[in-house]
Amino acid sequence: MTIPLGDDRDYAEPSAFTPENLLREARRQKGLPSGDVPAVCVLDPDGDIVRELVASGRATRDPAWACYHTELFVVDDGTRFGIVGGAVGAPFAVLVAEELFASGCALLVSITSAGQIAPIGTPPYFVVIERALRDEGTSHHYLPPGRFAAADPNLLARAQNMLATAGVAIACGSSWTTDAPFRETASLIAARRGEGVVAVEMEAAALYAFAQARQRAVICVAHVTNALAQREGDFEKGRANGAHDALAVIDALVRAFATE
Repeated sequence: MTIPLGDDRDYAEPSAFTPENLLREARRQKGLPSGDVPAVCVLDPDGDIVRELVASGRATRDPAWACYHTELFVVDDGTRFGIVGGAVGAPFAVLVAEELFASGCALLVSITSAGQIAPIGTPPYFVVIERALRDEGTSHHYLPPGRFAAADPNLLARAQNMLATAGVAIACGSSWTTDAPFRETASLIAARRGEGVVAVEMEAAALYAFAQARQRAVICVAHVTNALAQREGDFEKGRANGAHDALAVIDALVRAFATE
């Protein structure tokens, strides 16, 4: 017996169901105006960055964003970007990414909470994800079988150069993208560490596969906040639930894109 992911498929064949058509129907049903999103957009799976921006009055909801599942907020206080909270996991993240790029996004940044696999620092700290192990399903719908999905090297180099000025603890490395965080067993963790993986998260492999297949600009950053709850007092993200430092990372990446 074979599983559906093993079915032969033509990766170059266009989809019958497109984000443009979905957004068209959503606008029709909701009576929304057409409009483009900011050139730089951010995925905030935890939602802590969005909550801080809204609470401090820095973000306003975009009335033209037609996604059925999310709200888009826009920050325009010298650093302009759009941000979507709560898109947790590979399928959801890529669904929103497809819709953002169909709506005018030119660079997508994902900043996701991650668990520590290799102790390269004391959490919380950030890791720019160079490549992600494809232990999820979504990436396999965009690219042929392969172990890792990688960031675009030119985009990655620009991001790394600018992030050196962000003033926060940040490293570079490989991550492990999983669909099942409560199946991170000791033997799997040891094996991933042996492959040079430093963090585990739930979106990067799929976002990088989407980016490569669709020729889109995507940078994924892991905010390593925990050691998989192996100790008490874990999951502390820092000031404003991590939003303060995450916004410094976003600002640096927006400036890196602006200097292209």
